[in-house]
Amino acid sequence: MSVCIKQLGNSSEFKFDAPLTEGIIKSRPNRFLMNVEIEGKLEKCHCPTTGKVGKIIFNDVPCLLSKSTNKHRKTIHTVEAFSLDTIDNPKKNWVGINQIAVNKYVEHFLKAGLLGNLAPVGEMVLREQTLGSSRLDFRVGNTYIEVKMPLIHLFINPDEALPNHGLMTLDRFIKHIHELGNSLDKNHRAILLTCFVFDAPKFIPPAPSKYNVEIFEAMNDSMKKGIEVWQLNLSIDKFGVEFLRYFEITSIIGRSLEQKTH
Repeated sequence: MSVCIKQLGNSSEFKFDAPLTEGIIKSRPNRFLMNVEIEGKLEKCHCPTTGKVGKIIFNDVPCLLSKSTNKHRKTIHTVEAFSLDTIDNPKKNWVGINQIAVNKYVEHFLKAGLLGNLAPVGEMVLREQTLGSSRLDFRVGNTYIEVKMPLIHLFINPDEALPNHGLMTLDRFIKHIHELGNSLDKNHRAILLTCFVFDAPKFIPPAPSKYNVEIFEAMNDSMKKGIEVWQLNLSIDKFGVEFLRYFEITSIIGRSLEQKTH
Protein backbone atom coordinates (compact mmCIF):
# COMPACT_ATOMS: atom_id res chain seq x y z
CA MET A 1 0.00 0.00 0.00
CA SER A 2 1.31 3.47 -0.85
CA VAL A 3 0.19 7.00 -0.20
CA CYS A 4 1.60 10.34 -1.24
CA ILE A 5 2.52 12.77 1.53
CA LYS A 6 0.55 15.97 1.11
CA GLN A 7 0.33 18.96 3.40
CA LEU A 8 -3.13 18.70 4.94
CA GLY A 9 -3.08 22.02 6.73
CA ASN A 10 -3.00 21.82 10.52
CA SER A 11 -3.95 18.14 10.60
CA SER A 12 -2.30 17.51 13.94
CA GLU A 13 -4.89 14.95 15.10
CA PHE A 14 -5.79 11.45 13.98
CA LYS A 15 -9.57 11.33 14.44
CA PHE A 16 -11.32 8.14 15.53
CA ASP A 17 -14.38 7.05 13.56
CA ALA A 18 -16.37 7.15 16.81
CA PRO A 19 -15.49 8.53 20.26
CA LEU A 20 -13.92 6.05 22.66
CA THR A 21 -15.84 4.81 25.68
CA GLU A 22 -14.50 5.18 29.19
CA GLY A 23 -14.35 2.12 31.42
CA ILE A 24 -12.55 0.71 34.47
CA ILE A 25 -10.06 -2.15 34.17
CA LYS A 26 -10.73 -4.58 36.99
CA SER A 27 -8.09 -7.19 36.11
CA ARG A 28 -5.85 -8.59 33.37
CA PRO A 29 -6.29 -12.38 33.52
CA ASN A 30 -3.88 -13.07 30.65
CA ARG A 31 -1.82 -11.36 27.94
CA PHE A 32 -4.74 -10.97 25.57
CA LEU A 33 -7.66 -10.03 27.81
CA MET A 34 -8.69 -7.38 30.30
CA ASN A 35 -11.82 -7.51 32.41
CA VAL A 36 -13.37 -4.06 32.15
CA GLU A 37 -16.38 -2.51 33.83
CA ILE A 38 -18.38 -0.62 31.20
CA GLU A 39 -21.43 1.28 32.45
CA GLY A 40 -21.73 -1.05 35.45
CA LYS A 41 -21.32 -4.28 33.46
CA LEU A 42 -18.17 -6.43 33.48
CA GLU A 43 -16.96 -7.39 29.99
CA LYS A 44 -13.97 -9.23 28.55
CA CYS A 45 -12.01 -6.81 26.33
CA HIS A 46 -9.12 -7.27 23.93
CA CYS A 47 -5.68 -6.13 25.13
CA PRO A 48 -3.68 -4.93 22.07
CA THR A 49 -0.28 -5.55 23.66
CA THR A 50 0.80 -8.98 24.86
CA GLY A 51 3.72 -7.85 27.02
CA LYS A 52 4.07 -6.09 30.33
CA VAL A 53 2.90 -2.50 30.59
CA GLY A 54 5.31 -0.80 32.96
CA LYS A 55 4.77 -1.84 36.55
CA ILE A 56 1.05 -1.23 36.31
CA ILE A 57 -1.27 -3.46 38.33
CA PHE A 58 -4.55 -3.35 36.43
CA ASN A 59 -7.01 -3.17 39.28
CA ASP A 60 -9.57 -0.31 39.17
CA VAL A 61 -7.60 1.51 36.47
CA PRO A 62 -9.52 3.93 34.18
CA CYS A 63 -9.31 3.13 30.47
CA LEU A 64 -10.54 4.15 27.03
CA LEU A 65 -12.14 1.56 24.74
CA SER A 66 -12.90 1.31 21.05
CA LYS A 67 -15.79 -0.83 19.80
CA SER A 68 -15.52 -3.15 16.83
CA THR A 69 -18.22 -3.22 14.16
CA ASN A 70 -17.51 -6.94 13.66
CA LYS A 71 -20.32 -8.65 15.53
CA HIS A 72 -18.55 -12.02 15.25
CA ARG A 73 -15.61 -10.93 17.38
CA LYS A 74 -15.47 -12.63 20.77
CA THR A 75 -14.25 -9.38 22.37
CA ILE A 76 -16.16 -6.41 20.94
CA HIS A 77 -14.13 -3.79 22.83
CA THR A 78 -10.38 -3.07 22.64
CA VAL A 79 -8.53 -1.24 25.42
CA GLU A 80 -6.81 1.70 23.70
CA ALA A 81 -5.39 3.57 26.70
CA PHE A 82 -5.27 3.70 30.49
CA SER A 83 -4.81 6.43 33.08
CA LEU A 84 -3.22 6.57 36.53
CA ASP A 85 -5.47 9.45 37.50
CA THR A 86 -8.38 8.77 39.83
CA ILE A 87 -11.57 7.36 38.36
CA ASP A 88 -13.53 10.54 39.17
CA ASN A 89 -10.94 12.93 37.65
CA PRO A 90 -12.65 14.66 34.69
CA LYS A 91 -9.30 15.64 33.09
CA LYS A 92 -7.39 12.38 33.00
CA ASN A 93 -4.03 11.96 31.28
CA TRP A 94 -4.06 8.88 29.07
CA VAL A 95 -1.32 6.45 28.03
CA GLY A 96 -1.97 4.70 24.71
CA ILE A 97 -1.18 0.97 24.55
CA ASN A 98 -2.37 -0.09 21.08
CA GLN A 99 0.86 -1.30 19.48
CA ILE A 100 -1.11 -2.54 16.48
CA ALA A 101 -2.57 0.90 15.64
CA VAL A 102 0.60 2.97 16.12
CA ASN A 103 1.66 2.66 12.45
CA LYS A 104 -1.68 4.15 11.40
CA TYR A 105 -0.92 7.17 13.55
CA VAL A 106 2.58 7.53 12.13
CA GLU A 107 1.26 7.22 8.58
CA HIS A 108 -1.31 9.93 9.24
CA PHE A 109 1.28 12.39 10.52
CA LEU A 110 3.61 11.58 7.63
CA LYS A 111 0.79 12.40 5.23
CA ALA A 112 0.00 15.57 7.15
CA GLY A 113 3.57 16.77 6.64
CA LEU A 114 4.26 16.95 10.37
CA LEU A 115 7.33 14.69 10.24
CA GLY A 116 9.17 16.60 7.55
CA ASN A 117 12.60 15.99 9.07
CA LEU A 118 12.00 12.26 8.65
CA ALA A 119 10.11 12.28 5.34
CA PRO A 120 10.08 15.34 3.08
CA VAL A 121 6.63 16.41 1.94
CA GLY A 122 5.88 15.06 -1.54
CA GLU A 123 7.73 11.74 -1.19
CA MET A 124 5.90 8.44 -1.59
CA VAL A 125 5.23 6.42 1.57
CA LEU A 126 5.35 2.64 1.15
CA ARG A 127 4.13 0.35 3.95
CA GLU A 128 5.44 -3.10 4.92
CA GLN A 129 8.60 -2.99 2.86
CA THR A 130 11.01 -5.92 2.48
CA LEU A 131 14.63 -5.23 3.35
CA GLY A 132 16.93 -8.24 3.26
CA SER A 133 15.03 -10.93 5.13
CA SER A 134 12.99 -8.43 7.17
CA ARG A 135 9.77 -6.52 6.62
CA LEU A 136 10.11 -2.96 7.87
CA ASP A 137 7.29 -0.53 8.54
CA PHE A 138 7.89 2.28 6.03
CA ARG A 139 10.00 3.34 3.10
CA VAL A 140 9.83 7.01 2.16
CA GLY A 141 11.88 7.68 -0.94
CA ASN A 142 15.29 6.22 -0.07
CA THR A 143 14.64 6.21 3.67
CA TYR A 144 13.59 3.14 5.68
CA ILE A 145 11.70 3.76 8.93
CA GLU A 146 11.09 1.10 11.57
CA VAL A 147 8.55 2.08 14.26
CA LYS A 148 8.69 0.76 17.83
CA MET A 149 6.22 1.48 20.64
CA PRO A 150 7.87 0.27 23.87
CA LEU A 151 5.62 -0.38 26.85
CA ILE A 152 7.76 -2.64 29.06
CA HIS A 153 8.82 0.40 31.11
CA LEU A 154 7.14 3.79 31.30
CA PHE A 155 8.12 7.20 32.66
CA ILE A 156 4.93 7.95 34.52
CA ASN A 157 6.04 7.64 38.15
CA PRO A 158 9.43 8.27 39.81
CA ASP A 159 9.71 4.54 40.59
CA GLU A 160 9.36 3.66 36.91
CA ALA A 161 12.98 2.89 35.97
CA LEU A 162 13.47 5.67 33.45
CA PRO A 163 16.58 4.22 31.80
CA ASN A 164 14.81 0.90 31.16
CA HIS A 165 12.01 2.13 28.95
CA GLY A 166 11.74 -0.59 26.41
CA LEU A 167 14.72 -1.94 24.48
CA MET A 168 13.50 -5.50 24.12
CA THR A 169 15.54 -8.70 23.90
CA LEU A 170 13.80 -9.89 20.76
CA ASP A 171 15.56 -11.63 17.88
CA ARG A 172 13.23 -9.85 15.49
CA PHE A 173 14.21 -6.44 16.84
CA ILE A 174 17.93 -7.22 16.58
CA LYS A 175 17.43 -8.52 13.04
CA HIS A 176 15.63 -5.33 11.98
CA ILE A 177 18.35 -3.13 13.46
CA HIS A 178 21.01 -4.98 11.49
CA GLU A 179 18.95 -4.74 8.29
CA LEU A 180 18.53 -0.99 8.80
CA GLY A 181 22.25 -0.48 9.31
CA ASN A 182 23.21 -2.62 6.33
CA SER A 183 20.74 -0.77 4.07
CA LEU A 184 22.74 2.44 4.27
CA ASP A 185 24.98 1.33 1.42
CA LYS A 186 21.99 1.66 -0.90
CA ASN A 187 19.81 4.23 0.85
CA HIS A 188 20.30 7.76 2.05
CA ARG A 189 18.83 7.23 5.53
CA ALA A 190 17.66 4.53 7.92
CA ILE A 191 15.65 5.52 10.99
CA LEU A 192 14.47 3.78 14.15
CA LEU A 193 11.41 5.75 15.29
CA THR A 194 10.44 5.19 18.91
CA CYS A 195 6.82 6.24 19.39
CA PHE A 196 5.01 6.96 22.67
CA VAL A 197 1.32 7.75 22.96
CA PHE A 198 1.96 10.04 25.92
CA ASP A 199 4.46 12.85 26.41
CA ALA A 200 7.54 10.84 27.40
CA PRO A 201 10.95 12.39 28.19
CA LYS A 202 14.00 11.64 26.08
CA PHE A 203 15.15 8.05 26.03
CA ILE A 204 18.30 7.03 27.91
CA PRO A 205 19.49 3.42 27.48
CA PRO A 206 19.45 1.19 30.57
CA ALA A 207 22.43 -0.32 32.34
CA PRO A 208 23.92 -3.36 30.55
CA SER A 209 22.54 -6.75 31.55
CA LYS A 210 22.38 -10.27 30.16
CA TYR A 211 18.96 -9.38 28.73
CA ASN A 212 19.99 -6.38 26.62
CA VAL A 213 23.66 -6.80 25.70
CA GLU A 214 22.87 -8.22 22.24
CA ILE A 215 20.56 -5.29 21.51
CA PHE A 216 23.22 -2.81 22.64
CA GLU A 217 25.79 -4.42 20.36
CA ALA A 218 23.40 -4.41 17.38
CA MET A 219 22.40 -0.79 18.00
CA ASN A 220 26.00 0.34 18.46
CA ASP A 221 27.13 -1.40 15.26
CA SER A 222 24.25 0.01 13.20
CA MET A 223 24.62 3.53 14.55
CA LYS A 224 28.28 3.52 13.53
CA LYS A 225 27.04 2.80 10.00
CA GLY A 226 24.74 5.83 10.18
CA ILE A 227 21.36 4.68 11.46
CA GLU A 228 19.39 7.52 13.10
CA VAL A 229 17.17 7.24 16.18
CA TRP A 230 14.20 9.58 16.63
CA GLN A 231 11.43 9.86 19.21
CA LEU A 232 7.81 10.76 18.50
CA ASN A 233 5.43 11.74 21.30
CA LEU A 234 1.67 11.69 20.74
CA SER A 235 -1.33 12.05 23.05
CA ILE A 236 -4.67 10.25 23.07
CA ASP A 237 -8.17 11.13 24.26
CA LYS A 238 -11.71 9.97 23.47
CA PHE A 239 -11.72 11.64 20.09
CA GLY A 240 -8.33 10.85 18.59
CA VAL A 241 -4.55 10.90 18.74
CA GLU A 242 -2.77 14.25 18.65
CA PHE A 243 0.73 15.11 17.48
CA LEU A 244 2.85 16.60 20.30
CA ARG A 245 6.53 16.68 19.33
CA TYR A 246 9.36 14.71 17.79
CA PHE A 247 13.12 15.00 18.05
CA GLU A 248 16.34 13.18 17.20
CA ILE A 249 18.05 11.21 19.98
CA THR A 250 20.82 9.59 17.91
CA SER A 251 23.72 11.33 19.65
CA ILE A 252 22.31 10.72 23.15
CA ILE A 253 21.93 7.01 22.51
CA GLY A 254 25.21 6.76 20.62
CA ARG A 255 27.26 8.22 23.48
CA SER A 256 25.44 6.10 26.04
CA LEU A 257 25.80 2.85 24.09
CA GLU A 258 29.47 3.53 23.41
CA GLN A 259 30.07 3.75 27.15
CA LYS A 260 27.94 0.72 27.97
CA THR A 261 29.49 -1.63 25.40
CA HIS A 262 33.12 -0.95 26.40
